[in-house]
Amino acid sequence: QVQLVESGGGLVQPGGSLRLSCAASGSIFSINAMAWYRQVPGKQRELVAKTTSGASTNYADSVKGRFTASRDGAKNTVYLQMTSLKPEDTAVYYCNLAGRVLTGTGWSQRDYWGKGTLVTVSS
Repeated sequence: QVQLVESGGGLVQPGGSLRLSCAASGSIFSINAMAWYRQVPGKQRELVAKTTSGASTNYADSVKGRFTASRDGAKNTVYLQMTSLKPEDTAVYYCNLAGRVLTGTGWSQRDYWGKGTLVTVSS
């Protein structure tokens, strides 16, 4: 069983900063990628940032230059440093892990999601 626990969400004023964390635990053999997505009610979940095992990171155009994703491989943790926050960044932010994990039938490629953390940008 793999669990992802996000933390760091909250209320922040426009122009402010927040740092999200996502810690993965469980029987993980290897991680191909860890990513942050966000979702606003009534809209599709969208990719915010994705870090791969090769240490490359891709960002949504809307957050480039403002958000920075980083990963601590030893802790199976991914972070999202968000700066210059805008009201349109308000959303539930979800952590995603894609990797090789232990299942009931052995080691398999799986995708997991955290429960999400709410970020509200408002004055």
